[in-house]
Amino acid sequence: MSLLIDEEKKYLLSKIRDVKDFPKPGIVFKDITTLLKDKEAFNFLIEHLYNYYKDRDIDFVAGIESRGFIFGAALANRLKTSFTPIRKKGKLPYTTISEKYALEYGFDEVEIHIDAFECDKERPNVLLIDDLIATGGTAKAAIDLINKAGANCSDACFIIDLKFLNGTENLDKKSDIYSVLEIS
Repeated sequence: MSLLIDEEKKYLLSKIRDVKDFPKPGIVFKDITTLLKDKEAFNFLIEHLYNYYKDRDIDFVAGIESRGFIFGAALANRLKTSFTPIRKKGKLPYTTISEKYALEYGFDEVEIHIDAFECDKERPNVLLIDDLIATGGTAKAAIDLINKAGANCSDACFIIDLKFLNGTENLDKKSDIYSVLEIS
């Protein structure tokens, strides 16, 4: 399990575009599409994540809709394990289980198929991944959902952690948390 050095972090950060006032005034959106279109940077990131997780007992990688799908599917392929999508309510075609979480004004909900983590292991280990953690509401709901489904969310990974919003501090410490890049 190796961590990136400062120079490597700066390299990856330089591949992420800031978009001011998106999706609303006052927000600086971290656009990862510029990292994705740079094949060297994207491959470097996936290779780093592979090296970080290859010796852990990961049975499934679960990605949060929608950008978590990109990193999660690529990493699951590299780890030679299964991928599970965590979707917004109403997007999955089969029987689901769900978990609600609070928003600034109201609630939202994430779902997985009821058989998402079926395998030959009683309580498989799941690595949760998403592109960014802000306040942690969606990530906490996803971790709770994975555990509710009978699996063990052993690890949670975020490409970008907006540290000033305390998202990782709001997660239960049931999972090992790794943020590739931190923005204060």
